[in-house]
Amino acid sequence: MRLLASALFVLSVSGPASADGPASAGASNVVLVHGGSTDGSGWKDVFHILRAKGLAVTVVALPHTSLEDDIAATRLAIDVQSGPTVLVGHSYGGAVITEAGVAPNVKALVYVAALQPDKGESLAEISSRFPMGIDSKMLDDERFVPSPASYHEMIGADLPRDITDFMAASAKPMRVDTFQMRFQNAAWHDKPSFGIVTTEDKVLSPDFLRWMYQRTDTKVTEVKSSHMVYMSHPQETADVILEAANSVK
Repeated sequence: MRLLASALFVLSVSGPASADGPASAGASNVVLVHGGSTDGSGWKDVFHILRAKGLAVTVVALPHTSLEDDIAATRLAIDVQSGPTVLVGHSYGGAVITEAGVAPNVKALVYVAALQPDKGESLAEISSRFPMGIDSKMLDDERFVPSPASYHEMIGADLPRDITDFMAASAKPMRVDTFQMRFQNAAWHDKPSFGIVTTEDKVLSPDFLRWMYQRTDTKVTEVKSSHMVYMSHPQETADVILEAANSVK
């Protein structure tokens, strides 16, 4: 329990009510889940945009100790929400919200250049259709981080290099076996989904994203961006989240 508590980086702060925001209608909460090897700090600009619209926003810090622990940390964040919630995931975080999003208070899902597995699938299985464009640096037999040498070009080419250099230096190790685990649930079967296709993405190709979103009937918005769209295009990312929040009845 202490692990889960420390894994939850709570920025759950309600902003002032906004006449054109969803404070008086739709979902009242947003939970943001980052991708693999990163942390929650990249959501800062999106967080402030959403809070200004009157939403309560929580940012989850995934521990990356296992897929199960990442899902559990996200479930903990969902469980403490009061009212309808939009669950948002970037990249690997999309896989996490696919499992954790079955919680009854989650009313919509947003996939930000994100993986979207089905029940019974593994991430290795679906990514074999469209190989992921990421160079890995193995730390030992079980854990890896993205290669610093190609980090900027492959992951965040539309971000300042000093930012991607720091992200590469502070990358959180991922476990190889995370990509072999099979998912028990797929929340998108029963809940409306919204997705961002990043047309300049070199990690998850636009064709891969479109393929996943098409088979899940996800409403698609395309943004000319690298994989790190929520950092390089926070307003466009927030607009899709706000659309999902306002869609909740």
